[in-house]
Amino acid sequence: MNKNMLIICLLGAALLVFPTAGAAADEPLVQKALEWHEGVLTVDTHCDTPFKLLEKGWDIGQLHKTAERGSGCQDLPRMKQGGLDASFFAVFVAQGPRTPEGRARAKDKAVAILDALDAMVVTYPDLCGRALTPNDALRLEKEGKRAIFIGMENGYPIGLDPALIDYFFQRGVRYVTLAHTSDNDICDSSTDRRDPEDRGLSEWGKQVVRRLNDLGMMVDVSHISDRSFFDVLALSRAPVIASHSCARALSDSPRNLSDEMLLALKKNGGVIQLCILDDYIKPPPPNPEREKAFAALWKKIDETYGGWGGVKDKADRERLEAEYAAIDARHPQPPVFVKDAVDHIDHIVKRIGIDHVGIGTDFDGGGGLADCRDVTELKNITVELVRRGYSREQVAKIWGGNIMRVMQRVIDLAKK
Repeated sequence: MNKNMLIICLLGAALLVFPTAGAAADEPLVQKALEWHEGVLTVDTHCDTPFKLLEKGWDIGQLHKTAERGSGCQDLPRMKQGGLDASFFAVFVAQGPRTPEGRARAKDKAVAILDALDAMVVTYPDLCGRALTPNDALRLEKEGKRAIFIGMENGYPIGLDPALIDYFFQRGVRYVTLAHTSDNDICDSSTDRRDPEDRGLSEWGKQVVRRLNDLGMMVDVSHISDRSFFDVLALSRAPVIASHSCARALSDSPRNLSDEMLLALKKNGGVIQLCILDDYIKPPPPNPEREKAFAALWKKIDETYGGWGGVKDKADRERLEAEYAAIDARHPQPPVFVKDAVDHIDHIVKRIGIDHVGIGTDFDGGGGLADCRDVTELKNITVELVRRGYSREQVAKIWGGNIMRVMQRVIDLAKK
């Protein structure tokens, strides 16, 4: 499913919070997990909360209730409640026509999102700050503020203009997800097989990867095709990241990384950040009636608004969310839990080691689980990690140490 389809998911599920914390035998374990969670640098490498910044009447500086319609998955107060120290906010632009006009519109949309992020930092200087390096994240954590990094999801706004790579770097973008759900000028997507041939990284895409390396911007391989993935790793002189992906061995989605890809990522020195979007964690059983109902809803949204991002009116948005919830209630899917997500972490650690895995939730872009609905419930992941015997040092690596190490390595290599 594409980003527009996922943006309003998880509205009608029956949900749990700290499902095992009530058991007396678990209390010491949970307490230890909560202490560790607060004591390590926690970093989420992918959220789509900037969508909410563009929504009239929604204020990221105000506390919104968990699971309340329209509240989204996070705001600055809830990030603090959930013990999330740093997050990469995505500048996401859906793939459109590969024409001069389409590329210009994509650039303008990206600039509008960056302007909204700048305004957020100016409006709430006591709650958050812009982060460009790992040291910035550590400094802001000590100041009690949320560190806001920026990633660009889909290289479409770059168009065919190398100067725009430098421009977006100057605006604070520190990784670029090369493609999204459709092929673009940079490379092929993992989920677009309208052209059945996987053509991988284009000649222009090779220029993009080289320039990202030169600037010290991380190359993000989430969403890109298998051939594109291997083309990037053959070319990049710096470690790469998969900002929000899972293990294909456990959930056979083209969006996930195969064991062969995981091993290549390890050799590259990169890191895969676990996405907690339920379909990528555990594939749902066939449900034709649900699929038909949602297909009709997505078609209506696309034809009427040009996708979910085009739904600007609050009343229209609430009506569509209610329609989603009604379909979800009529045709429910089995819930997916934190324990299912940590199965992926276990698999990745077994295959390539503890130094190459992290967390990239995809909150506000479809990410969320039955017992991890929003940022306030991220601690459930730490509880499950501790339950499975991960040490404090390992938890620290998963939650932020690995991605910050890779980010610093990318910066250091650019200086050379």
